[in-house]
Amino acid sequence: MTIFDLGAEMSERIADVNRQVIVVSAPDQTATTNTVTLWQRTDACAGWTRAAAPLAGRNGANGWSLNHYDGDLCSPVGVFTLTAAGGRQPDPGTLMPYEYRPSYYQTGEPDMAAAFDYVVAIDYNRMPGYPPSDPKRPLGTAAGGGIWLHVDHNCATQGCVAVTREGIVAILAWLSPASRPLIVMGDAASLGK
Repeated sequence: MTIFDLGAEMSERIADVNRQVIVVSAPDQTATTNTVTLWQRTDACAGWTRAAAPLAGRNGANGWSLNHYDGDLCSPVGVFTLTAAGGRQPDPGTLMPYEYRPSYYQTGEPDMAAAFDYVVAIDYNRMPGYPPSDPKRPLGTAAGGGIWLHVDHNCATQGCVAVTREGIVAILAWLSPASRPLIVMGDAASLGK
């Protein structure tokens, strides 16, 4: 079985070593809500199967961008590795490297504090394998960064992808570094290429 919603171009970016894929699909480029599905396979020859029921998600306040830049309030379209997690709360039981650092995951807006209780760093303009707090931006600061999968705060994000608290905890429990997880994210037309 192939991964639903993905066309040949996006599917080709998934290597044989990748055994877990999170697909974030929005109806169009301006959408701020999306559907998050988890896919897995046992090896490169096996078909993909859904690992859980789809989750409702949110993304950037200005939708999606193929050319994301700092401050555009868009979520970047693409295929990215997932190599680290962290948050304000202790590790909920993930195999991913986990950075428990409450003082780092703070925000000036009290209603948003809980959004960073748990995060999975999306390796867009960041050094894979480093903690989510790592400031390095290989593409430069103008390209933005700090794109995470995190807890939903009941509104669109500044570029991250957000799901319910239960959803992020379940994703953290499911993710395994040995499965070389990826996230494929964007609007339906971009993903369908």
